Amino acid sequence: MADFEMVLKHWGPVEADYATHGNLVLTRLFTEHPETQKLFPKFAGIAKADMAGNAAISAHGATVLKKLGELLKAKGSHAAIIKPMANSHATKHKIPIKNFELISEVIGKVMHEKAGLDAAGQKALKNVMTTIIADIEANYKELGFTG
Repeated sequence: MADFEMVLKHWGPVEADYATHGNLVLTRLFTEHPETQKLFPKFAGIAKADMAGNAAISAHGATVLKKLGELLKAKGSHAAIIKPMANSHATKHKIPIKNFELISEVIGKVMHEKAGLDAAGQKALKNVMTTIIADIEANYKELGFTG
């Protein structure tokens, strides 16, 4: 619970501008881990130089961060939020669990740079994301998805 609270203390700047932060997260994810871009068919043809100004990337990044905000605010009582998300990511999008780990790392970096998430906050975020990802993975296993 304390980890969720620590991350939420730094969530305000992210929440105030989901689109900008979302674009930063996805652009950085695609730059640092280019293999992830192909998991998003609508972004597959976007050149690196065009990502920062791309409205679709900003919109999807905002969706990702809004969902993370919901998960953070649930403070661990997130089964009802995770189940449909895990279902769509397993059955429709086919997103391997490793990619949640990659985006979590990127979110930590962006929050450090843009929201002042210090070392203790980054550790808290890592703990929170480890829990969330484990719960997503448990749902994946129930669905028979080994991604």
